[in-house]
Amino acid sequence: MDQQKLMEYATIVAKLKMYPYFDIANYILMCIIVREDNHPQPGSGNNSPLFSRKHPLACWVASMVLCFAGSILGNFLVGEPVITPFKNHTDLLTATAVWYCINYSPFDIIYKMTKFSPIKWVVMCAKEVQRVHKIHHGVAYAFKAYPGAYVVIVILGVVKGAGSSLMRPVARLAAGIWKPHDKTEWLSPSFATKSSVVASIVFLCERLNMIPQLPHPTLYFTVVLFFIYFRLSALIVDIQDPFAPFENLFCNIFMGGVWDALKKATTKTDKKEDSKQYAKADKPKEDKKND
Repeated sequence: MDQQKLMEYATIVAKLKMYPYFDIANYILMCIIVREDNHPQPGSGNNSPLFSRKHPLACWVASMVLCFAGSILGNFLVGEPVITPFKNHTDLLTATAVWYCINYSPFDIIYKMTKFSPIKWVVMCAKEVQRVHKIHHGVAYAFKAYPGAYVVIVILGVVKGAGSSLMRPVARLAAGIWKPHDKTEWLSPSFATKSSVVASIVFLCERLNMIPQLPHPTLYFTVVLFFIYFRLSALIVDIQDPFAPFENLFCNIFMGGVWDALKKATTKTDKKEDSKQYAKADKPKEDKKND
């Protein structure tokens, strides 16, 4: 591809407006998460009424918590009112309309359409574009508000990009669900959280002029392609976590994995030596009995 055309495409992607299409994709996925968390799965034998029919207010609150999770959590961390994201009536009405269509459309047609693979892939890719946009804006805001606080800048970028994963327990509590035995995002981070950390670090390095040879649109476009590629890989090829091999290698080297392996090896050899000594000690007694 011509470098000039690539630059044009990158500039278009970097200047994309998130409202309405990309924000709607985010709202669709968040409302589906709440629905599937609370509704009985097909074939489970549970014939009770759907949660959205029994508790529409709780269903709406949980959905809105996830739809605006990044802004809510980001405002909480920087000391701003957590209710600020709801002051934009346009966004709130759009999210509410999506919530209504996902849960109350005739014959459940909207929800079934979102589960159709081509539509699902498009929605997922649009969500990843919006995720990168949120991460970039979170890093840009934190860089101006907290210059030099690199950890804070990365944290705000991650919160903006993966806020829905971090706020999912809160959404479940709003819906009356308490699952302390389930793994939280802190115990088992998802790929969205890990990739948000990487993207936040990349955008921070760009702000610090550590990537001087790459223009901003090209860098932004590369990060977007990274997110879309691995999202489609998870959907099509079932690649769940490309960071897992690197994490295992890092843990084995720096998090005590080598010493645990050596400890197991030494304990096994000690047990083998003890068993040999016991066997040698028992042999003379057997010989005496035979005599």
